[in-house]
Amino acid sequence: MTDQDESARLHADTLSASLTVRDIHASLAWYRDLMGFDVDREMARDGILHAVALRAGPVRLLLNQDDGAKGLERDKGAGLSLMLTTRQSVDAIAARIRAHGGSLVSEPADMPWGARVFRVRDPDGFAFAVSSPIV
Repeated sequence: MTDQDESARLHADTLSASLTVRDIHASLAWYRDLMGFDVDREMARDGILHAVALRAGPVRLLLNQDDGAKGLERDKGAGLSLMLTTRQSVDAIAARIRAHGGSLVSEPADMPWGARVFRVRDPDGFAFAVSSPIV
């Protein structure tokens, strides 16, 4: 590989995700109230909420209301898992989710690679692993 090839390679600083959801209000409540994301911006047309930009530190998510053009019942989260890494206590985050009526796919557990992790799914089936380094 030449120096020119290396300079043309991608060097990203962040990754944001845009998720198409069945019920924007239910998803907004899940991300805001259960997970603890902050609302950055709400986007409405003719008084109808169509999208919400969320943030948690440098992590950004955009929720988009499904317009049904591809079928409202299609699988949305199949084959995708996103990892949220934090220095916060994953046990405290898991407790917040449970306290707000949510459920976990897996309980917080120490992993052999030096992280404590739990898993959760949003209302559309998008999977998240929430991880913190074991100190």
